[in-house]
Amino acid sequence: MARLKIVRASGEVTVSITPVVEYAFEKYAGQGIHKQFRDHERQSDIYWLAHNALMRQEVIPPFGDDFLATLISVEVLDDDDPKA
Repeated sequence: MARLKIVRASGEVTVSITPVVEYAFEKYAGQGIHKQFRDHERQSDIYWLAHNALMRQEVIPPFGDDFLATLISVEVLDDDDPKA
């Protein structure tokens, strides 16, 4: 399962893209996660995944400018990536 390394002014966290997060993304995007990334390559999709994963762990602003302003970076990590 892929993970997201999310860096915010308040610190850094690594979260998994769990089945429930992946399902929510597919409902949001209207297609599978891999097809969406392959066909559209939008960084905003990564930010949406980060928001969805974080909101399951803590109270955060709704997705949009207020949430995005808290981000420094979001990186997708593979299961075997040693960075996490």
